[in-house]
Amino acid sequence: MLLTIDGVLTPQELSTVRALLSQARWASGSATAGVQAATVKNNEQVEEGSPPLAQAREIVLTALNRNALFFSAALPARILPPFFNRYRGQTNHYGPHVDGAVRRGGDGRWLRTDVSATLFLSDPASYDGGELTVHDTFGVHRVKLAAGAMVVYPSSSVHEVAPVMRGERIACFMFIESLVRDPLARRVLFDLDMALVELRAQLGETPPLVRLTGVYHNLLRRWAQG
Repeated sequence: MLLTIDGVLTPQELSTVRALLSQARWASGSATAGVQAATVKNNEQVEEGSPPLAQAREIVLTALNRNALFFSAALPARILPPFFNRYRGQTNHYGPHVDGAVRRGGDGRWLRTDVSATLFLSDPASYDGGELTVHDTFGVHRVKLAAGAMVVYPSSSVHEVAPVMRGERIACFMFIESLVRDPLARRVLFDLDMALVELRAQLGETPPLVRLTGVYHNLLRRWAQG
């Protein structure tokens, strides 16, 4: 499932993150790529240990924790500390690749990558190209969102970032281990949750809605993994 979410960051949060990243140390993005991805990854990434990184990560994670749509779509169990990348000049693209199935977090524990997300930080009018292109069984999806908006998609998808031909594209990307490993089960739960939200707004908290809400939670209870 590919889902776009508007307004993940508030204007103030977006401004703060941009200011922090303007003070960051940037290095080649290939350092964090797997064997296959490293052959096609040509961008820059904020270095681990760069002074502004921890604060920028905290802002993003706080925004995700309050976003109900993100929670419904990803059902996050763990989120790898977000990364920040930059595309411009000669380091301007990321060819077709698949995200590694597992990643080691800062605590040394391995995290399974079920869901990937890109949070756009640059005004789309400020750069040409740079579309995130996701290939799945339903076709090719080209995504270029407003600053502060995010796209969520399966980590198993082949995806790429088109060359940035003008300007600079800065974004935050992250990997999520979901409580529900099966992508079809996550989609069923998301569709049911969204239907419940709409019906509750139309009808109020009726007895049938209470029972359907119970169905949602019982399915989540059945499929969630500790």
